[in-house]
Amino acid sequence: MFSNFNEWLCKTNFSFLHGASHPRDLIERANRLGYQSLCINDFDGVYGLARSYRELDYLKQQQQWRGLKLNYGAEIHLQRDHDLPLLLQDTLVLVAQDQQGYTNLNRLLSFAHREGKDYANVPLEYLLNCEVDGLFAIQPMRGAIRSHRGIGRHAELQRLFDRRYFLAISRHLHPAEDRWIKIALHSARQHGLEYILSQDAFFHDRQQKCMSDLLQAIRNNQVFDSCRAHFFPNAERCLHRADELRRLFAPIPGSGHALALSRELDRSCRFNLEQLRYRYPKEMIPAGHDALSYLKLLVRQGVQEKFNHLPPDKILRQLEHELILIGKLNFADYFLTVWDIVSWARQQRILCQGRGSAANSSVCFVLGITSVNPDQFELLFERFVSMERGDPPDIDVDFEHERREEVIQYIYRRYGRDRAAMVANVVTFRGKGALRAAGKALGADDELLRQMSKLASSRYFRGAGTENIVMALKHDYERQNPQARKISWQLWMQLSEMLHGFPRHLGIHSGGFMLADKPLNRLLPQEPATMEGRSVIQWSKDDIEALGFFKIDILSLGMLSAIRKCFDYVQHYYGRRLRLDLIPDDDRATYAMIQKADTVGTFQIESRAQMSMLPRLKPACFYDLVIEVAIIRPGPIQGKVIHPYLARREGLEAVTYPDERLRPILQRTLGIAIFQEQAMRIAIAVGGFHRGRSQ
Repeated sequence: MFSNFNEWLCKTNFSFLHGASHPRDLIERANRLGYQSLCINDFDGVYGLARSYRELDYLKQQQQWRGLKLNYGAEIHLQRDHDLPLLLQDTLVLVAQDQQGYTNLNRLLSFAHREGKDYANVPLEYLLNCEVDGLFAIQPMRGAIRSHRGIGRHAELQRLFDRRYFLAISRHLHPAEDRWIKIALHSARQHGLEYILSQDAFFHDRQQKCMSDLLQAIRNNQVFDSCRAHFFPNAERCLHRADELRRLFAPIPGSGHALALSRELDRSCRFNLEQLRYRYPKEMIPAGHDALSYLKLLVRQGVQEKFNHLPPDKILRQLEHELILIGKLNFADYFLTVWDIVSWARQQRILCQGRGSAANSSVCFVLGITSVNPDQFELLFERFVSMERGDPPDIDVDFEHERREEVIQYIYRRYGRDRAAMVANVVTFRGKGALRAAGKALGADDELLRQMSKLASSRYFRGAGTENIVMALKHDYERQNPQARKISWQLWMQLSEMLHGFPRHLGIHSGGFMLADKPLNRLLPQEPATMEGRSVIQWSKDDIEALGFFKIDILSLGMLSAIRKCFDYVQHYYGRRLRLDLIPDDDRATYAMIQKADTVGTFQIESRAQMSMLPRLKPACFYDLVIEVAIIRPGPIQGKVIHPYLARREGLEAVTYPDERLRPILQRTLGIAIFQEQAMRIAIAVGGFHRGRSQ
């Protein structure tokens, strides 16, 4: 009866500073224990849903899946009582049965954050007037039940959810809990409510209880001894084995019916994140065109402008190849959206430039998104987009750092706040942050924490493991403070290591924007960012990319602001108007300065490593600069190609090729593989790979 259990209340560590287990641990344990389904419902958001979906998908790919189904929900606060102990907070769990229910859930969650990032809530009065089709509600045996607030509203919620409102009976082997079970069962009989059985899990295994306590201490900014009221009384809020579930729930009256109801509810949940369909906006597409036909028109116009009506045949062939691939993968909307933003910025005389793998695209070049013709360097478009990989393209566009906010606000105006939001960045505990948080919870004083921070930042311990830092700190501290209160150094080390990588709070991506052709609430909720005038979705870039959602990176670059000012000075004093794509690349005086390493303040070649290489490589043309920038990278350095290349360039070593098929690929770099595109072309020429599979 309990071997294929349906668990409806489960928090991941994306319930920031509440849940004490990673989604992977919860999914793997539920799958290993043979659960039929697991419902993730983090507090006030869908923060952990995409990550949980990815982890379940990973199990399927690894052929370790035992049939576990994932259900999707969230636990909303009905009051601003987030500072109370968890067991007293007034909350309600909502679970999506279908896509309409998921959309309604997202709307409620977006509303919950209307006042900012803290204290998200949906007042009961508001909820009772909302559309809740496709949702059912579960009242945990916490909060409202324990404070008797829920007793008076059972009838209202039963009417709102059309009898899809249930009580959750949980048993955690705590003496006081028997009283609350009796009250919950009495309420169910009195109001004609159905109930289900739930472990109300906040971690996957009993051993995570210490992590749960640590998170509560951090959340309340207190030491362990001062916030025991916020701790769970024991370690039973985990995922149990079938025999343990039987021991827990068999004594509950009507447990057999409750289990049957759970299975019925599970069958009613037909929603899966795979059902979400994402499309880019259509505003920029004129009547009579679809996305691909309009993109082709813009490409033809760009070709005429870039090549003065005399485009080389090679460029035309490359453009045709790229457009066919873009059409097959249905990426035309994406290119048009980036083009629309870049075009507006250029109309406002905001300097911008595409970079990264987008520089491999001739379509990006003729659209004006990038300024360098990739044909000059024989770049592979398949590094950017390929049929085999099928991933969304990633076009990073840098804007003047002093004017990027204008571009961001234009995007909000252009597409509306309901269809445009920035991508989240999940801020996690790392290094010093984990050490400091764990130490503070253990009662370490400010002076000791300052010592720890100083030690961890020193050149001797930068990047060192937690154990090395804590042991060094122990030695220094006990030697200097022999009478000080004893610290549990071993526990500090263990808690810091466990905390490392845990989500701390939701931040904002440096420039990632998610735009859609429909309200984002159909895909996921959004909330106000800490920075005024911005809103953010509740998933990170990795999560949305795993679901096939696109993002546009609106980045800032200080050097572009400097170049813009230089252009203004040149125009003011010399009457000459420059553009990025019209800057001459053969100025001898400039290369003479570069060869002397007179490049302080020159973007890309101002680092100490670059300046030490410049007099040795002596760049004399633009392609030499490309090599210069590329060769001071971890790959070429670890591959030990720098000295062989310099020796061949200086004529001290003969230029050779291990295979004649490599001559056209490596000829410009003197037989040395430096660029990723060269490695891909070698795989094609010698390994027999298809262009799209060479990455």
